[in-house]
Amino acid sequence: MTEIPEHLLKRAQAARDKAAGADASASSGGDRIPDDVLDRSKPAGAVLVADRGGAVAPAGGVPVGAGPDGHTHRLLTVVKSGSIQEAKSVPIDKVHTWPHLLAVEFVAALACLAALFVFSWVVNAPLLRAADFNATPNPSKAPWYFLGLQELLTMFHPMIAGVTLPGVGLLALVLAPYLDRNASNRPEDRKFMTSMMTMFLMFWAVLVIIGSFFRGPGFNFIFPWQDGIFFEL
Repeated sequence: MTEIPEHLLKRAQAARDKAAGADASASSGGDRIPDDVLDRSKPAGAVLVADRGGAVAPAGGVPVGAGPDGHTHRLLTVVKSGSIQEAKSVPIDKVHTWPHLLAVEFVAALACLAALFVFSWVVNAPLLRAADFNATPNPSKAPWYFLGLQELLTMFHPMIAGVTLPGVGLLALVLAPYLDRNASNRPEDRKFMTSMMTMFLMFWAVLVIIGSFFRGPGFNFIFPWQDGIFFEL
């Protein structure tokens, strides 16, 4: 069985207490119908006559369907309007997944799809000829997502560039949630994590850009505005 919320139980108890008080006042003679209610119930052109007991009826007699005292209206109760959900004055840092989050993600997915469609339409990306293991192209570059590692190999020993530095980077990302225990989702409250992720992305982006546009034959450093770009999309 579903448990009834506490605020609904309190509201029902208050309604029962109020109804008990109304019944007590009615038993003491306080159940006279207000004059404005009687005026609204009076037919056009009718004349109401009150007897000594306070009963009101038309001059022509008691109307059909009237109560014991000739009354045609009775006020049962007054229900106070209000929301079932309890309102909280303190704002919380949460939004509904639907439609707030999913609507934004759907629009972002459509924007990315449109950008990818335009990019694939404008940029020509033909297939290269079959690879020949007897003729290695110069320069020989890895795919763009591995160019950062290839660029590190030109600066450090293979053990450091291929194992140590990537391992330290992955370990730092794994330990990042334990280094910053801030539970807030606001970017302005997560300056440490924002700075750490920004430095990681910028470091990797710089290595990929250098390997793509500033490396020529022999994987030597060149200036693309002088010697050209040795990189094919």
